[in-house]
Order: sequence, then structure tokens, then C-alpha cells
Amino acid sequence: MSRIRFGIALGVISSLCIGATAMAQQIEEVSVTASRALTEKPAGRSSSGIPLVDISLSYGVSYADLDLATHSGATELDKRVNDAASEACKEISRQRPLASLTPDDASCAKTAAKHAMIKVDQLVATAEGKSSR
Repeated sequence: MSRIRFGIALGVISSLCIGATAMAQQIEEVSVTASRALTEKPAGRSSSGIPLVDISLSYGVSYADLDLATHSGATELDKRVNDAASEACKEISRQRPLASLTPDDASCAKTAAKHAMIKVDQLVATAEGKSSR
């Protein structure tokens, strides 16, 4: 029964993440997604039957108030992305406190920020290109 509830909850979270991504394309924000692969040992299973569960959490980071063509604007967005990545990983740890089975918060945040920074770099390059015209 708990597996069904977990599956439903994971589906809802995934739907929200997809919806947030679609919404992020309409408003000025970058999606930062933290993800961890967890191992769980349900009662009654052998040690070789441990399933892997991927848990992710996305935060939208707004840059509507920033001028990304400036160094200060780009630096502020970088800070916001790193802060959101850190908070998302901490929230995953709070929700699923299996610290011995997951990467630490710093590794999780570094990976999440790295993926989001691809979009940030594109946005900054576009903004700098528009301001040099």
C-alpha cells in the first residue's frame, strides 16, 4: 500500500516539475532540479532486491528583476541558482532522511546547480549579445 502511495506522490511531483518547466518558459525564471537516487529496503525483501528510487525537487529561480547583460546581474543569478540548489537538496534530506544511503547535500547541490547553469549561461550570453548591438 505504501508503494502505491509513494508511486502516486512521485507522479504528482513529476507532474508539478513538468508543469513548472512549461511555466518557466513563459516567465523569466530558471528551473533548478535537485535529484538523488535512494536505496530502500522494504520489509520482507532480500539484500539483493533493494529497489532504487529517484527523488527530485525543482525550484524556479526568477531573474525578471536582473539585467543579465551586467556582471552584477549575472553574478546575482548565479547566486540565486546555487542557493536554490542548496535549499532543494536540504529539502530532499528533510523529506527522506536516509543520509547514509544518499550523496551529501553539497554534492547534490553542486550537480543541481551545474545543470541549471547551462540555461543561465545561455541567458547571459543572449543578454550580452543584445546589449552590444
